[in-house]
Parts: sequence; structure tokens; C-alpha cells
Amino acid sequence: MARNPFMSLWLSAANRAANTGRGLAMSATRRQRAAAAAAVAKEATTFWTRAWRGATTPRRSKNR
Repeated sequence: MARNPFMSLWLSAANRAANTGRGLAMSATRRQRAAAAAAVAKEATTFWTRAWRGATTPRRSKNR
């Protein structure tokens, strides 16, 4: 069976387009995952810092 050069070119272009879309989706997912991990770390740090220090209210200045 002979190879069809036009089908080969068409499939190569289709694969290139699909991989470009896949790469864009993967990079967006990676950015969202990193942002979510940073938010969780910040929340955990804030929670434990307040738990250790005690959640006190800011004191008023005595110079009033």
C-alpha cells in the first residue's frame, strides 16, 4: 500500500494543533494548581500563627 503524502501532512498539522492546545491547557492547570497551593499554605500559616500567638485584638495607644 502506498503512502499518501497529503494525509501525512494533514495528520501532522492536526497533531501539532492538538499538542499546542494540550500544552496550553496543561500550563493553565499548572498555574492554577500552584496558586491554590500558595493560598492553602498562606491560610495554614496564618491560622497557626494566630493560634500560637493568641488571636488578640490590636491594643489601643495609651497616648490618647
